[in-house]
Amino acid sequence: MMTDCARFESFTSRRQFLSRTGLGLGALALSQLEANAASLGSAHHKPKAKRIIYLFQSGGPPQHELLDPKPLLDERFDEDLPASVRGNQRITGMVSGQSRLGLQPSLYGFTPSGSSGLQIGDLLPHTQKIADDLCMVRSMHTEAINHDPAITFLQTGSQQPGRPSFGAWLDYGLGSSNSNLPSFVVMTSVPGEGAAGQGLLARLWGAGFLPSKHQGVLLRGGQDPVLYLGNPSGMTRARRRRMLDSLQELNRQQFASQGDPETEARIAQYEMAFRMQASVPELTDLDSEPESTWKLYGEDAKKPGTFARNCLLARRLAERGVNFIQLYHRGWDVHGGLTKKLPMLARETDQASAALVTDLKQRGLLEDTIVIWGGEFGRTCYAQGPARRDAYGRDHHGRCFSLWMAGGGFKPGFEYGKTDEFGFNITENPVHVHDLHATLMHQLGIDHERLTYRFQGRQYRLTDVHGHVVKDLLA
Repeated sequence: MMTDCARFESFTSRRQFLSRTGLGLGALALSQLEANAASLGSAHHKPKAKRIIYLFQSGGPPQHELLDPKPLLDERFDEDLPASVRGNQRITGMVSGQSRLGLQPSLYGFTPSGSSGLQIGDLLPHTQKIADDLCMVRSMHTEAINHDPAITFLQTGSQQPGRPSFGAWLDYGLGSSNSNLPSFVVMTSVPGEGAAGQGLLARLWGAGFLPSKHQGVLLRGGQDPVLYLGNPSGMTRARRRRMLDSLQELNRQQFASQGDPETEARIAQYEMAFRMQASVPELTDLDSEPESTWKLYGEDAKKPGTFARNCLLARRLAERGVNFIQLYHRGWDVHGGLTKKLPMLARETDQASAALVTDLKQRGLLEDTIVIWGGEFGRTCYAQGPARRDAYGRDHHGRCFSLWMAGGGFKPGFEYGKTDEFGFNITENPVHVHDLHATLMHQLGIDHERLTYRFQGRQYRLTDVHGHVVKDLLA
């Protein structure tokens, strides 16, 4: 929840001390602190958006093929990356042993799209059709150059594990709009042909040091969307209700005795699970969707666990008031064999991503929903291995990469930031990961400097001590 007041790190022990010693003024002060904490959940300023749908492309999509064209690479095919361009920037160990870094042009073209003329790769024909809805940022940058710290940074604001995820911060700050579903839902998908890609750890949607009730709930494909949610054989709903009532009484007694906030979190999660026994089957029952929906999202949407299916479920979650919907699609780690893997990944994600934006817009939801598409970093302008015209790979590159956003008060049909003619350095309007987080929170009505939580003796926030709102992106 949102507060300007610092929360006491040793809250439990103080509660016990004051209650047991009967210090009237101290107990009154503590009760006031509790009242403040219990009444939070309002925004710092009027929000432009109510929710975020984050289409995270895990592995690092190559911007040179998809979102940031660099025709100079074609003219200077297989020339060495100039030392003046690289400077003293570090590269990964995967190419450090190469005798040279040959410039690698894209095999694929770009087309000016929509009335805005945004340049979007021809591998993304459906995304080209929604160009006038997109706010394209070509100047993202991060310090991380390996997957785990880079993904952790995008998802938690820190390269080190243990921090609360973005969705957990928003749940803590804004609370829920639907008492029958979690306010933070996660779905994952993998590319076809058995390519699993980089692993995804549950801490990416965890609560970190925030109360555990703020962690994301993983919604799986198949017959059992949430593990252990259903009643076992012989357990009726009425019997489950009686069991939970008895368990809640025991937990409340423990809370009165120990004062551990996690006890209250446990009570809340049991109650949410009980309500989800009715709400989740309704959410995942797609029989009511018209044929036009399946045509919009594509045939893959009929298959549980696919990215397309998850995009459709994301729209249904948005309709039901879920505030943060996180989709992960793995497989974008295209070190080698880029020309084989990339068309497949584009086919699996392009239509569904564009369909989601179109669907939300048709239903009047896009104006207060932010849709984000992008990965943890970009790819190099030079080849990993030998530079070739027809088959090549690209290494990690955090110095500059691209992503797009749609809806939620971001400028539509807008391009922001520029990279040099090699696509190696940012030349105009850099946007750091902390800046992205600050801007997204601003659109949800949150001042990123004021949403804090006290842990281990100091106040923490998603953006640490960095970040600024990029107002040029906002309509």
